[in-house]
Amino acid sequence: MRHLDMGVRRFGRVNWLGLWTLIRREVARFLVVWTQTLLAPLVTAGLFMLIFSIAIGPSRGDVMGVPFIVFLAPGIMTMTIIQNAFANTSSSIVISKVQGNIVDTLMPPLSPLEIVIGYLSGAVARGVFVAVGLFFGMKVLLGISVSHPLFAFTFVLLGGILMGAAGLVAGICSNKFDQMAAITNFIVTPLAFLSGTFYSISALPEVLQILTRYNPIYYLIDGVRYGVIGVSDGPPEIGLLVVGGVTILVVALAWWMVKAGFRLKS
Repeated sequence: MRHLDMGVRRFGRVNWLGLWTLIRREVARFLVVWTQTLLAPLVTAGLFMLIFSIAIGPSRGDVMGVPFIVFLAPGIMTMTIIQNAFANTSSSIVISKVQGNIVDTLMPPLSPLEIVIGYLSGAVARGVFVAVGLFFGMKVLLGISVSHPLFAFTFVLLGGILMGAAGLVAGICSNKFDQMAAITNFIVTPLAFLSGTFYSISALPEVLQILTRYNPIYYLIDGVRYGVIGVSDGPPEIGLLVVGGVTILVVALAWWMVKAGFRLKS
């Protein structure tokens, strides 16, 4: 009988079966309740568009050379995507901790990186589902087509990964639903709303423009807007570098927390 070298698992360096099982579980979580996780965000985004169109649209001129409602659509789409990616991982972790079955994820022979990838895959999948639904609506109702598909896809993907990892970190740090709700209400939502979702930051005072540029979600929204309608407040290449760097840092933090068992094993 051949003995395995130290650090080599019997199923190989990557537990493909375990990883695929975790991904399927995370995707199934939001598909089972699709009316809450997919349909509800689409309806909410549609209501945002309708309200702004009725209340401001007729009296608002073009923004950055495009009609206000066209300018608004990519921002609302991005905001909806990142909120749902964040909610997917954070709710999964907190529910498992509250119900006491987080051990079902920690006990199987999955490495910390495999666990992180499994959770992030669910977040990205939910974000992409929402993105496809919203883009289809923008295409039908507003006639918007994607100006730069590669940029649009890359920023949507990075947004799902970044906010999925942020949700993982927030879920690990939270032991109760009210703690998770506080993070969502006082950190995630303000960052999403104050990031150029509803306006061009060129309309802000200089001090607020500087502060906005310290918000990574601003670069996400600006990047998706450039990818979809071809206009942006800043160079999309710079936004790509910023978002990519922040995403690597947050994913690394999530990996470390899972590896260390921070607030997971105690």
